[in-house]
Amino acid sequence: MQRTFPWLRSIARVIIFLASCALLGFYTDQLLLTLLLGAFGLLAWHYWRLYRLNYWLWHSKKISPPGVRGIWSHIYQGIYSANVRNREKRKALGEVIRRFRQGSEALPDAAIVVDRDAEIIWCNRLARIELGLSWPEDMGQKVYERINDKQFNTFYHAKRFEQPLEVTSPINPNKVLEFRVVPYEDENLMVIIRDVTRLTQIEKMRKNFVANVSHELKTPLTVINGYLEMLPENGDMPEAMMKKAISEMRSQSVRMQSLIEELLVLSRIEASTERAFEKLVNVPQLLWQIQVEADALNREKNHKIFFDISPILYVYGIESELRSAFSNLIFNAINYTPNGGVIEVKWTLEGKQVKFSVKDNGYGIASEHIDRLTERFYRVDKARSRTTGGSGLGLSIVKHVLSHHNSLLNIQSKLGKGSTFSCRFSPEQTYIVEQPLSH
Repeated sequence: MQRTFPWLRSIARVIIFLASCALLGFYTDQLLLTLLLGAFGLLAWHYWRLYRLNYWLWHSKKISPPGVRGIWSHIYQGIYSANVRNREKRKALGEVIRRFRQGSEALPDAAIVVDRDAEIIWCNRLARIELGLSWPEDMGQKVYERINDKQFNTFYHAKRFEQPLEVTSPINPNKVLEFRVVPYEDENLMVIIRDVTRLTQIEKMRKNFVANVSHELKTPLTVINGYLEMLPENGDMPEAMMKKAISEMRSQSVRMQSLIEELLVLSRIEASTERAFEKLVNVPQLLWQIQVEADALNREKNHKIFFDISPILYVYGIESELRSAFSNLIFNAINYTPNGGVIEVKWTLEGKQVKFSVKDNGYGIASEHIDRLTERFYRVDKARSRTTGGSGLGLSIVKHVLSHHNSLLNIQSKLGKGSTFSCRFSPEQTYIVEQPLSH
């Protein structure tokens, strides 16, 4: 509430003070000296108040003003009221900014705001994940330099933003991103980035699915049909041959069922439209569950399996997909390591990134096979794959899951020494909890 300044009262006080000095001067016959001393005292008093005001404004930690009277009380209260109003405005503005940030982080697409000089003003969390940006380190950087793609560079400088641009992700070669540039607030622009990998892969996925199924199901169907042709119509067949035929047909049918299930999992991952960076996944709990399953699978193998799981490291992702990827790597190590081997599973923080790794001391893989391991149905040793029941789809599933989570599968292996399969997750995908759940 605005207070009226007491001009008359203040002037009256000055007049009364000077009149008192004049009366004292008449009484002592030193009128001029008394008036000068009174004026000097009045000036000194005001300068002292100015010093107190300066100290309160710049050095005092107190928000409330010092207790004074007269004209200076009004000045202090005016400054204090202005500060309170400004603080309330800053609080309201901060609340608006907070809501804007929350809204921008909830956007289904990555977004970057740039000024007329193409310098980055702001970006949301999804932009930092999809494009590898850092905030606030990249503030003021040229957007085309940080994205670092020739097609986008040409597209941006051409200033023809009517049609979107599709380019390969600068940090994930398995992703296709669509860039749109729209006007935003005066001369600024907003770059909207959408992951369109699923749309571009869907037709390819359908063709590959038919081709892969027809190829991989051909062998077990041939075996089953062969045994069925051998069976006489009256069912009269030696018992030993009958047992072998039934056993082999059952084995091939289980193989076909497993193959179809993994193909469906792979197709579901490839066609998934679920956003990977919205939900927080309790990875330690997930790995402890897989550990129980791994121990059951390991009963006949008698491996020594060591789990080093940090309980405070969570990631944003899709739990079912991460479970499929991690379990595939762990179960592969169990199946493809000779009995009595050593397997180490780690979920730890290295620098600013979270790393998952599975290390074994098994047969190892020759270097010429490593680059093709994630291809569908690729097998290093087909005979060993048949023995272990491998379909050749496990690592392909892992590759697609990690690609969906902006990560890559790293494979290090030496023949006769063993192999290490690992992947990393960026700091933007990582969440460190303060009170982890106990195992």
